[in-house]
Amino acid sequence: MPESTCASRLRAAHRIFAAASAAVAAAAAILVAAGDAAAQAEITIRGTSKHVISVANFSGSGGADAANIVRADLAKSGFFNIAPNPSGVYSALGGVNGSALAGTLRSPDGKELFSRRYAGPDLRRNAHTFAADIVAEVTGVRGIANSQIAFVAGGSGNKEIYLCDYDGANVRKVTRDGKISVSPSISPDGSQIAYTSYRSGFPDIYLIDLRSGSRSRIINAPGTNSGAAISPDGKKIALTMSWPGNPELFVTGMGGGKGKRLTNTPGVESSPTWSPDGRSLIFTGDSGGRPLLYKMSSGGGGPQRLSVGYNYCTEPNWSPDGKRLAFNIRQGGSHAVAVYDFASGRSKIVASGGAEDPCWGPDSRHLVFAQSGGLVVLDVDSGARRSIVSGMGASEPSWTR
Repeated sequence: MPESTCASRLRAAHRIFAAASAAVAAAAAILVAAGDAAAQAEITIRGTSKHVISVANFSGSGGADAANIVRADLAKSGFFNIAPNPSGVYSALGGVNGSALAGTLRSPDGKELFSRRYAGPDLRRNAHTFAADIVAEVTGVRGIANSQIAFVAGGSGNKEIYLCDYDGANVRKVTRDGKISVSPSISPDGSQIAYTSYRSGFPDIYLIDLRSGSRSRIINAPGTNSGAAISPDGKKIALTMSWPGNPELFVTGMGGGKGKRLTNTPGVESSPTWSPDGRSLIFTGDSGGRPLLYKMSSGGGGPQRLSVGYNYCTEPNWSPDGKRLAFNIRQGGSHAVAVYDFASGRSKIVASGGAEDPCWGPDSRHLVFAQSGGLVVLDVDSGARRSIVSGMGASEPSWTR
């Protein structure tokens, strides 16, 4: 069955604002310039507590560029404001030797928090990793600066899988199947991508090892095989298969096979997303006549409807910290992205105007979604948003955890 009939039917059947104002930013700058150590150490903006950090130019050839990358990463994290001097604030120091980066983080009182050497072959990536480590050290939250995003791009008859850095830089094509490649799921450590390809003429699941470049077809059961989602431990895949005669939810090992059937309904089950501990799945099912969200054990058992306040819900994505769920809703004839908070039991729309395919970043704070043929990253806590990919017909992003 062609993609326009099969894969798009599966996805279609089941498919906030801007950054902080200049006045607020100016106020923060005034506090920093004032030299008030308490104000410098932490500033509250729009209800979000921000740490203040100074990043001096790093020594060595390329040191200034590396420092600029770290500054940009920390600002985009949403957790930091950048100060012009290290007095009374966190400070990041560094030295560059070729592509290697030696980075040190000090606390506001001058105590060394860590000192590490980043010796990868790419200076830009080493700077990203230093920034991510700073976020993790200060906030206890995993940084996003060294993460990657897989996505689909290309024309209707020749879609391929692409990969980019978290900020949209370093875009590269991963597949060259010359057919239709869709529904990528990047493994938590960023080493593998599972996706659906029509390379053989049928929708099968392939697995790419990004380190070696090797690729294998791991699921080629009769019928449709789509929507693969790699588990948090990287050992299993949840997906939709139709070989029983109806699209149902299955869980397989990374080696593929027909796996374990989890659902048995007259409707279509699709878009599974794993809980952080791998024990549960949330997915879209339309047995009730319209797509809604359901939760069940990843080992099997009866699914239970998840009431999130909307009666048309698709493409769920569970945050890595387990606290929130992002998903598509239908709003005014187009798609929008909503976020459900498990603790409060409430949902809110965070992006509208055709926003779809949401996926959480590793910090459980940022969302990437498709809109107007590009990719947008949204800081759900502050409302800041930025376009990272445009003009490619991009869709279906998947973010490393």
